[in-house]
Amino acid sequence: MSKNLLQRTGITRPVDDLGRIVLPKELRTSMGIREGDRLEIMVTGEHIVLAKAVPCCVICGSTSHLIEMDGTNVCRPCAVRLSERIVNKLPSDR
Repeated sequence: MSKNLLQRTGITRPVDDLGRIVLPKELRTSMGIREGDRLEIMVTGEHIVLAKAVPCCVICGSTSHLIEMDGTNVCRPCAVRLSERIVNKLPSDR
C-alpha cells in the first residue's frame, strides 16, 4: 500500500482477549461509521486496513441491481444465470 494512502493518527488501542478493538468515536464520526455498519477487513503486506463494506454480488462483485437474501447479495444478472443453471439441471420429467 502506498505511503500516501496511509495517514497516521497517533491513536493506539489495545486488542482484547476476543481480538476486538474499539474505534474512537471521533474517528467513527469523521468516517461516517455508525453502529451496525459492516467493515471490510483487508490485508496488504504488514498492514490491516478497515473500510466501510460496500454491498456487492458474491458471484461477480457488481454493486448494482442487488438482491439480498439471508445476508447474501447477488446481482440480478447472476441470479438469472444461477436460476437458469438450476432449471437446466433438474430432471425433465418434473
